[in-house]
Amino acid sequence: MTWWIWLVLGLVLLAGEMLTPGAFYFMFLGISAGIVGLLSVAFPAITEPAQWILFSIVAVVSLVFFRRPLMQKFQLPPKTGHKVDSLVGQTAIALDDLGVGAVGKAELRGAAWSARNVGDRPVTKSERCKVERVDGLTLDIRNE
Repeated sequence: MTWWIWLVLGLVLLAGEMLTPGAFYFMFLGISAGIVGLLSVAFPAITEPAQWILFSIVAVVSLVFFRRPLMQKFQLPPKTGHKVDSLVGQTAIALDDLGVGAVGKAELRGAAWSARNVGDRPVTKSERCKVERVDGLTLDIRNE
């Protein structure tokens, strides 16, 4: 292929990288095509099979050695929403009568949760309770 086809292919692949969600594959292929295009200008005696072999080698080597560090550098911080542990210390309203150690329902932030009475006395319906711990989807509550 002529040198300008390699450069156009490189630009198309780089544009393709910008349209895809950050996998960094097309970028290295585009850079490899650009390098082969520039080498074809500098050394016009490079044959077409040699150009394809060079393209393949540069693409694989760049993917193997540079993709992982680039992915780590651009890694977005994990999304932080409302952590369940932030419910500890909140006030819940018992929706059921709960004896000591019993499991029932309690309302917290407008939603009904499974609740376990970990206090030393029973909780009555509509009583305000403090969230001591969150165990999966179950709140450990005790009387305030």
